[in-house]
Amino acid sequence: MKKLILILILFLSVNSFAQNGKNDKNTREWKYEIECAGVGQDGSYLVRVFSFEKTRKLVIEQAKKNAVHGVIFKGFIGNSECGTQKPLAKNPNAEAENEHFFNNFFMDGGKYMKYVTLSTDGNVDPKDIVKVGKEYKLGIIVTVSKDLLRKDLEAAGIIKSFSSMF
Repeated sequence: MKKLILILILFLSVNSFAQNGKNDKNTREWKYEIECAGVGQDGSYLVRVFSFEKTRKLVIEQAKKNAVHGVIFKGFIGNSECGTQKPLAKNPNAEAENEHFFNNFFMDGGKYMKYVTLSTDGNVDPKDIVKVGKEYKLGIIVTVSKDLLRKDLEAAGIIKSFSSMF
């Protein structure tokens, strides 16, 4: 009986580590699309992030990372409700030059969570669910606190402040 319990615990531990490795791999690939979803409150963006995952739970967590990553490094296209936004990081090499910072920043439960909230409590509009091969492409609407994110990235020396441009 003790051996069975030990084997079960070992199996669950290995499975848990394997899942974390998969989450990290998905984060490193940055497979997503981002677009404006409407006008956010002052100092924030309301964006729809389309993430690609095999399970819905992973999509929701990955969408938060993708939204913050998109605001920092990609920017997003506007629509009739809001304008196009350029990325916070003007340097196209900022992510590679600050790899250690961003590895820690985007790890599961990392600092990125301080800047993003789900706007629909994780509910997905049926038109934002598309089966693509073995994965699902789900659109999640999130709010990103861009002013706070910019301030903290400036303090960390990742991006330049507005005042340094003049």
